[in-house]
Amino acid sequence: MRDDLPLGLLIVFVPFSLLSIGGGASVLAGIQHQVVDVHHWVTAREFVDLFALSRAAPGPGTMLATAIGWHVAGWMGALAATVGLFLPSSLLCYAVVQFWNRHRGKSWHTALEEGLAPVGSGLFLAGVVSILRIGGGGVLAWVLAIGSAGLLTWRPKLHPLLLFAVGGAIFVAVRAYFGPSA
Repeated sequence: MRDDLPLGLLIVFVPFSLLSIGGGASVLAGIQHQVVDVHHWVTAREFVDLFALSRAAPGPGTMLATAIGWHVAGWMGALAATVGLFLPSSLLCYAVVQFWNRHRGKSWHTALEEGLAPVGSGLFLAGVVSILRIGGGGVLAWVLAIGSAGLLTWRPKLHPLLLFAVGGAIFVAVRAYFGPSA
């Protein structure tokens, strides 16, 4: 392990912490770009595998940072990436909430809240597109993702595990029938 890797991980993840408007999923595209394309710490396949692992494990999905840090630089990397992604935004969030609550109901407060909603949605969508693009699922993965989004928009109380089960079954059935090229 190179001694400068934990510092490099910290330097990469701190800005994402401060830009994660809309939640951790909003910075997935940026994280993927930095760790795969810019620094070459992981391959695209390793990124998808670490992403899947972080989504399957209990806790926030942004534990991807911890998994990447561990993969790249062991315990120190996991600690650096986790602190880099979670601490700055937590401190900023605490300060903003203190300020935000003092000004609730003012016109600028409402305008800012409504103006940031599309920004968070756009960043979230960029993360989804990034995962679908490098995931290797092909057109079928895109169709299932768009279909799931449509179903959840139409029926927001639909349980996500039902979508996972149905989507997985469709994916397996189509791949079994048409082969991996489908």
